[in-house]
Amino acid sequence: MTIYADTSFFVSIYVKDSHSTGADQLLSSGPRPCITPLHLAEWAHAIAQQVFRRLMTAAEANRVHRQLRDDRSAGVWPIIDVPETALDVCADLGHRYGPKLGVRTLDSLHVACALELNAEQFWTFDDRQRTLARAVGLRTR
Repeated sequence: MTIYADTSFFVSIYVKDSHSTGADQLLSSGPRPCITPLHLAEWAHAIAQQVFRRLMTAAEANRVHRQLRDDRSAGVWPIIDVPETALDVCADLGHRYGPKLGVRTLDSLHVACALELNAEQFWTFDDRQRTLARAVGLRTR
């Protein structure tokens, strides 16, 4: 089963937040979501924001960066490239659904990746992203 999760899912696995319990429950269901270079780029900014907001120290940020890197190296997360067509699909989603749903670029890009990777499930904690994913026929959790 192919599962695509947005970056907030990965953050909630490594950084305790209000969605960590839900993320842990999703993981206990079996297959793991894939991770892409898009996730890694957004991850770097999400963790930097934790430090900027003084929710974690630089040392804690370095620790979670290492944990993710080590888990990727160990094969915990299937690694996959961003599909070549994802940006085109993202633009189309923005054009068709942006005015109605108010989705942001990265939200649409994650949904586009899930579509192009033929994901069977899409995991997110973001309400607008979930609404978009459902609108295009993705099963969400």
